[in-house]
Amino acid sequence: MEPIRKDELEAKDCGSQAPKSKPCPRPKPGEAAGGCSFDGAQITLLPIMDAAHLVHGPIACAGNSWESRGTLSSGPSLSQYGFATDLNDNDIIFGGEKKLKDSIDYIAGRFAPPAIFVYSTCVTALIGEDMDAVCKEATGRLGIPVIPVNSPGFVGSKNLGNRLAGEALLQYVIGTGEPEDNIPLGVNLIGEYNIAGEMWDIEKLMNSAGITLMSRITGDARYKEITWAHRAKVNMVVCSRALLGLAKAMESKYHIPYFEGSFYGAKETTYSLRQMAFLMNDREMERRVDRLTEREESRLIQDLRPYRKILKGKRAVLYTGGVKSWSIISALKELGIQVVGVGTNKSTDDDIARIAERVGDDTEFIPEGGASRILKTVRDRKADIMIAGGRNMYVAMKEQIPFVDINQERHRAYAGYEGLLRLAKEMTYSLANPIWKLASSPAPWDKEVPYDR
Repeated sequence: MEPIRKDELEAKDCGSQAPKSKPCPRPKPGEAAGGCSFDGAQITLLPIMDAAHLVHGPIACAGNSWESRGTLSSGPSLSQYGFATDLNDNDIIFGGEKKLKDSIDYIAGRFAPPAIFVYSTCVTALIGEDMDAVCKEATGRLGIPVIPVNSPGFVGSKNLGNRLAGEALLQYVIGTGEPEDNIPLGVNLIGEYNIAGEMWDIEKLMNSAGITLMSRITGDARYKEITWAHRAKVNMVVCSRALLGLAKAMESKYHIPYFEGSFYGAKETTYSLRQMAFLMNDREMERRVDRLTEREESRLIQDLRPYRKILKGKRAVLYTGGVKSWSIISALKELGIQVVGVGTNKSTDDDIARIAERVGDDTEFIPEGGASRILKTVRDRKADIMIAGGRNMYVAMKEQIPFVDINQERHRAYAGYEGLLRLAKEMTYSLANPIWKLASSPAPWDKEVPYDR
């Protein structure tokens, strides 16, 4: 076994000045299409389930982003509370810092959370609220961390908000605590948000191989475990565009090696587990990982056999972004599906390079565009199925195209070996659904009925 070394996977983060590296799009003030920076920061931090999350701004800012992703919790649910200072016109004119202080005091007294994250918004940034000072004073007075997250929506895209949230974790959280003596040092998963419970499948595999999951950043996380993330031996970056900068900063500050990986598809899952064991420099762990992956892949081959018969040779258009833009391709190829079109509008240069390695020369890249652009690719390439986010679901239904939801709103976990089996089932059910034959047939009133004399 010779895993790929981390330096072979080097990628540029959002702060890179390299002329050919553009992991994050240039911020366009006022443009929130696809999510703003405020939304991106909440996406990253809300999965810290036992912390309180307070939005300092008008109530609509909290309402528009609250509960928008399918992140699941195995315990606390405090992060699901929609806390907001609910600034009104008078607060905007005369200042809302007193309201912020009162809100922090109420949350601390009523819920006693281990930490409170306070999010700035466009309104509070524009009127010059000194949120950092309020949070610092509250931290000293209340004795719990009150963490400012300065990511107002107008500063840039959702991906920039992910990065700003990572910087807040590095500045205020990581390194402020120590693990208990009975917790063995292991791996941090960075950029995995437990969508539809995927983290639980991943953690089960890691435990089977004897790999300790030190800190979840941030799917189904607890605040305390993130404070000791600096003691991990390895960082695995699951979503490179979102939090690659955090992994690089931790490597520089705490000397923790990192690698980029994925759990979509059997081969990607096997690679990620082997790379963890390799970077931890534990030969016995490597042998356990080899035995585990060989057993799981053998079992999966048998379980996938009836679905591969139906899926082999089918053509798909994949429209997603980030790590899924290339890792899902690997999973689809294992199912015998040909990807004839793939979206790249949310992918880094390195993501696009990985896509190119995994698809044929005739695959069409979709850099931008909406439903009309995707539909054109589906028709031109004679695709059998569309794999995209929930916002495209109704377009596919109207156009009578089989569809599978792959984005963060989904309710099915597709990570790991079990996840690939679920994906195969979902795609088979979608393609074989009798509704497509029924929808394409003439309506009863349009059918020719023989005249009976």
